[in-house]
Parts: sequence; C-alpha cells; structure tokens
Amino acid sequence: MTASMETDKSNYLVANRNVKAIQAAGGIPIILPYFLRAEEIKEITNRIDGLYATGGYDIDPILFGEEPHPGLGNIIPERDQSELAVIKEMLEKEKPILGVCRGSQILNVAAGGDMYQDINTQINTELLQHSQKAPFDYRSHFVDVAEGSLLHRLTGKHKLRVNSFHHQANRSVHEGFRISGTASDGIIEAIESEIHPFVLGLQWHPEALIHEEDDPSLQIYQGFIKACQQ
Repeated sequence: MTASMETDKSNYLVANRNVKAIQAAGGIPIILPYFLRAEEIKEITNRIDGLYATGGYDIDPILFGEEPHPGLGNIIPERDQSELAVIKEMLEKEKPILGVCRGSQILNVAAGGDMYQDINTQINTELLQHSQKAPFDYRSHFVDVAEGSLLHRLTGKHKLRVNSFHHQANRSVHEGFRISGTASDGIIEAIESEIHPFVLGLQWHPEALIHEEDDPSLQIYQGFIKACQQ
C-alpha cells in the first residue's frame, strides 16, 4: 500500500496519520516519490498491492480541460502527472485504490470525471462549511451513503458524520463510476467504481477519525487492506 506525498520543493511530506491508518488496518505502508517515466510506473504498479492517494494541494485544471480559476490554490504539476499516471495504471491492472480528499479528486479526473476548482465561488447555492474551523478530528457534517454501495457495505451505515477540509470537489463522474455519498448541500462526498473490485474515493479525511475498533473509518481502511491481500 502506498501513500502519495506533498512537497515543499525540497522535501516529500506525508502526514503521519495516513501512515498510522494503514498500519492500524493491518497494512504495510510504502511511501512513494513521484514517477514520471512509463517504465517506472509500470514497475511500481506491478510491485504494490494497492494505492492510497492522500490529501494535499490543488489539482491542475488543465487535466480536466479548464484554465485556472481565481480561487485555485497551489498546485504541484509533478505530483499531478505522477498520480494521474499511477492511478490509470492501477485501474488498468484492477488493483485496489483508496483516495481521500485530493486523492478522491485526482482519482475522478483519472477516470474521466471533472471537478470544481473552488466550490465557494463556482456554486451559487448556499453551502455547508467544507473547510471547517473545528479541530481536524472533529466530525462537522453528515454524508448520506448510497444503499448497496461499496461504502455502505464497508461501514454498514446509511449516514456518516465526517470532518471536512476542502475547497475543491468532484463535479461529475464518468461512466463506470458512481456517486456513493453526498452532503446535505449536494456536494459529492464519495465516489466508487462499478467495474473494479475496490476503487473508492472519499472527500473527507477518515485517517483522522479512527478512534475505536468498530469505527466506520477503520472499517474503510480494513476493507482496503483486505482487498489488497486478495
């Protein structure tokens, strides 16, 4: 299992809570650098059991056919290119993918979907506070879970209470994917593949919400690790 990383141009960084979430679920995390050469991407996707795409900076809108909106934040082109290529290869190989926050968005783009560059200025209706002011591990709003979805099967819940730290969000999904979770304001909170065994993207940060053994967040990671072992 791998965790994609953020960088400040001189260092690769990954939040420790991401590493601990994989370990808590019984997996062995391997932190990857950016891969830009096709032969490297094929080799690493042959070696890993699954891909865990983490949160981070914004995504380059060129990747889904748009130019930068004024609300777009920092981007790291190398990360975008690497994750996009690795995800496409993992989808081709039908290997498990779990994406959180930015990871869910880059997964959706790789699968042919698109996204909002900035929900607060691109959506005209009143929204929830998706960049919460509460502590990172506080569950600030609810997500309605689609009946029979992978997310529903993993958690056993029709409604989840989650944290929220994003200003970008998925807008539409491509054929072969479905929306499996939404906030009360209509923002897409979960997407998943209908044709792959385990491909799931979550807009929130479940890695910060693992508090008990029966916590739905832990069940998500356990399901991911189980899929990686098959």
